[in-house]
Amino acid sequence: MLSVSDHSRDSAGLRYVYPVVSRRAGGVSVGINLNTNNACNWACVYCQVPNLTRGGPPPVDLLLLESELRIFLEEATVGDFLARNAPPEARRLVDVAFSGNGEPTSAPEFPDAVRIVDKVLSEFSLRDEIKVRLITNGSLLHKPPVRQGIAALGAINGEVWFKVDRASEEGIATINGVRLTPASIRRALLACAELAPTWVQTCYFAVDGKAPSEAEQQAYIELIESVRTKIRGVLLYGLARPSLQPGAEKLSNVTPDSFECFARRVASSGVDVVRNP
Repeated sequence: MLSVSDHSRDSAGLRYVYPVVSRRAGGVSVGINLNTNNACNWACVYCQVPNLTRGGPPPVDLLLLESELRIFLEEATVGDFLARNAPPEARRLVDVAFSGNGEPTSAPEFPDAVRIVDKVLSEFSLRDEIKVRLITNGSLLHKPPVRQGIAALGAINGEVWFKVDRASEEGIATINGVRLTPASIRRALLACAELAPTWVQTCYFAVDGKAPSEAEQQAYIELIESVRTKIRGVLLYGLARPSLQPGAEKLSNVTPDSFECFARRVASSGVDVVRNP
């Protein structure tokens, strides 16, 4: 049975397509995993991918991806997959999401994959019924093919969930395992928002029992304030599944009061905040 606590990539027995129950999307999300080798250019401490390695994906078999998506949508819309595998409250398709076991835009085939998703959804008369989403760390927005893929997604009424977990150089290095400046993240975020509707996605949690510091919270608020007129809002969430990375035992959710306090603080910046503690 699918659940918010288990996002197994092989739940449908397919290579690229995997259904999950998404608490943020509010139903069954059809995942597209282009990083089948568990390789990513980031190493987030809360990542649930087993045996995560640094790098990019192997070549994507686009014909197989198209076939798998068509097969799964047939099972979900005509067959009884949802009735057999999803809890009653989640028995509806809400999106097709490029996510998976690494950074989706690191696949050179990403723009072609967007076009395939659009084609197959049109075949099933779902193009106007469910969203196409990209969940990304935004690190490759400087590459023209990535921008082309995001623009294609925007053209079909899709949207981007852009990861911003922390907004200081130290916080980014600690949580995401990369050396980036807040200014570079802001530039990429603004570039993304010009191409497709964009939400900021933030995992807010404690390390060694301590919530992010006041300085870290303030840096984040300042970043959000600087882009608030360009983004759709903030998807603020806590830990739902255990990390499979070194140091996972140090991570925990903040208290409900602490989470709500930070959510209200973000909202006071003038943006919509969707909460999933």
